[in-house]
Formats: sequence, C-alpha cells, structure tokens
Amino acid sequence: MDAIFKGMRWLGLDWDEGPLSASDPNAHSGDHGPYFQMQRLDGYRAAADRLIAEGKAYPCYCTAEEVDAMREKALKEKRNPRYDGTCRRLTEAQRRERAAQGRTASVRFSAPPEGSVEFDDLIRGPMKFDNEQIEDFILLKTSGVPTYNFACVVDDHAMEITHVIRGDDHLSNTPRQVLAYRALGWTPPVFAHLSMILGADGSRLSKRHGATSVEEYRQAGYLPEAVLNYLALLGWATSDSQDIFGKEELVAKFDVGRCSKSPAVFDPNKLIWMNGEYLRKMPAKELAVRARPFVASAGLLDDAGLAARAAELEVAVAMEQEKVKLLTDVPKRIDIFFKDVAYDPEAVEKVLKKPDAAAVLEDAIKTFQALEPFTAASTEEACKALAARRGVKNGAVFHPVRVAVSGRTQGPSLFHMLELLGKQKSLERIQKTLQTFFKNAG
Repeated sequence: MDAIFKGMRWLGLDWDEGPLSASDPNAHSGDHGPYFQMQRLDGYRAAADRLIAEGKAYPCYCTAEEVDAMREKALKEKRNPRYDGTCRRLTEAQRRERAAQGRTASVRFSAPPEGSVEFDDLIRGPMKFDNEQIEDFILLKTSGVPTYNFACVVDDHAMEITHVIRGDDHLSNTPRQVLAYRALGWTPPVFAHLSMILGADGSRLSKRHGATSVEEYRQAGYLPEAVLNYLALLGWATSDSQDIFGKEELVAKFDVGRCSKSPAVFDPNKLIWMNGEYLRKMPAKELAVRARPFVASAGLLDDAGLAARAAELEVAVAMEQEKVKLLTDVPKRIDIFFKDVAYDPEAVEKVLKKPDAAAVLEDAIKTFQALEPFTAASTEEACKALAARRGVKNGAVFHPVRVAVSGRTQGPSLFHMLELLGKQKSLERIQKTLQTFFKNAG
C-alpha cells in the first residue's frame, strides 16, 4: 500500500479522496471515509442483512470442500460447474440445525436463474450477460469480510462514485456487481473497462518482462513525467497520434472513448526513447539537479561535493545531455570529471600502444604548459597546430590526448572536456599516463 501511494506521488498523480492526503501523508482527505475496507465491516453486514431480509440473499453453510464436490460432479455431468443452490433451499429449521452443528455461514446472493444483465460500457459499448451463467456468488465470507464484488458495490455507493474505470480482467465481475446494485435499489455507476497491458511476447505483463514496480523505474533513472506520458499511451491515443504530452495536456485531451478494446503492448524500448526525449529537452541546470541522487549513489560526489561543485556538474551534464537516455547514464558519462582516470584496456591497446603516442603526449604537455587562456577554443587550435608541426593528421594528436585525460576513446567534446578539467588537472593526467604506460618517457 505504501508503495502504491509513494509511486502515485512520484508520478505526480494526486487524488481528491483517500486514506492519505495527497499533500499530507499523515491525514486522510475527503468526506466519505474511512477508506479501508476492514474499517467498514458494519456497513457490509448491514447491506447483507437487508438482502437476506428481503429474500435476495441467504446464509450458506456449505464448506469449501462441499462446493468443490458440487462443481466436480457438474463437470462430470457436462453441466456448468457452479454452486448448486443447496443452502438457498433450506428451511429455517434446517438452517438452525446447521448452525447448531457449529457451522459458520457465509452470505450468498440469490442470482436470478433467467434473463440477463445488460449495461453500457464506455469503451466496449453495450454488454449483455446471461443470468444462467451467474451462480449464487458469495457476498460475505464466514469471517464476515466481504468479497471484492460486494465490497466495491457498498463502498462505491456510499462514496458516491459515478464512474468505475478498471482493467477488462474485471469485466466478468461487473454483471454480479450490477445485480447487487439493483437488488439494493441503487443505481450502478458508469463502467469503462480498459484493455490489459501485455509484454512483447503477447503474455500478461510480469517480472520476466522487466521492472514491475514504479519504484524500480525511479531507481533505474526514469523521469516520472516520461513514465506517466508513456503509461497514458498504453491503450489510448489522440486522433493525430501525438506522442509527447505534459500532464496538463494529457488531462485536457484525454477521452475515455478513445481507449482501445485491444490489449496494449508494453515496449520498454519506446519508454527508454521517450525518457531520452524528455531528458534532452530539459534545461541542463534542471537535469543536473535531477541527476544529483544518481551522482551521489555512484560515489562521484557526496552532499558537500554536490553543493560545492554544482556549476561544474551542470557544465559536465550539458556536455553529455544529448547522449543520456536514463538518469543512471549521467554518472557513467561524467565520471571522468569527478574521479581518477580508469583506463579502458581497448583504448590503451588501440591508441597508446602506437609508436608515436608517447612523443605526442610529451609535446602536448609542453604545448599546454605555455597555453593561456586554457579554453576549448585555445586547446583545439593548439592541438591542430601540434599536428601540423608533427606532419600528422589531427586525430594522431586528438586521440592520445583524449585517452590520456579520460581513459577512453569516447566521451564529451575533447576540448570542452579539457576546459572543464582545467589546465592543471589536464597536465597531471597526461603526465600520469606517460608514467603509467611509458616508463622512460619525459
């Protein structure tokens, strides 16, 4: 339960009524509480007693084993496997006898044997269920706790619910609930049954398809607004197939009538794409703030470091923003600015093992030592000039310098990276590379 509320708050989904206030976790909101079923048992009992008194429900003393036996017998006789109504036919004397035997009673609804239940579904249109397919279903268990089909009827009426929007796995429950509403003399709410969400293999979404809780997506580095946007598009679309929505725009454009009857397929690749779209459009300053918890958990900066180096973090994030798809990508792309160089073996083999690599790095040190100011523009000009003096292509200088200062062949723009690292740190890293891989250099 706590995970549900925490997930809704993270997604920016608030509510009008509930056991907790959207703004105050310690208070409930609304005038129709309490909001926990176990605190509303008296109301269910009163509704069940009323149905019994009116002959629309009855106490049932059959055990689970006896009911199973009834269903097995029906299957063998090629009949509908349902409760056979034994206790519906009991006299008062027989009921007292069973109670005297110590049997506890559940309460069953007296379902009509003929006719049909009809209602209009906002998504699926007119619905019709034959009553002969509906057995006398349980309203209250022997413990006095209501079944789902009864609790939601009593609760939704008491809470003045006008619309029930839920998954179509509950469609088969709806005729039972409509019967209970009508037996109690209440008007059923309007129903809309949403299509289920399936995995890419066409089966019900489960753990084998990936993360299954909202918290897991938060920890994986998804933005709440991207997750909300993507979830809204599962089984629903605008007439122009728009993909990206702000929350207020979703509210304005949503039309339950455009929800699909067909199951929606959860595509994790599209969610990642959408998350990347949100990240790339976000101001770099905000992205840096959103990324702080992930930078901290990666061990790059503690709280003090995050505060002291906020401007540096923002610049680093801006450099790699176009390549980030998840907030968890940020630490992996900017770690070169906040921790010691870790050399990628492939980069070392491909770049530093070339015959002239040491000489290039030695010349780069001399060039950078004399360079003022030490900016992206000045370092680029200096490296190109160094390549020209050595009679080699620019890459023959750029690549060794990049691996020396970052430990890898890919990353931010080399010259903006040098500027952010600064002259002293850049020189220290090139010198360390020479000492590490070229013992006789310099």
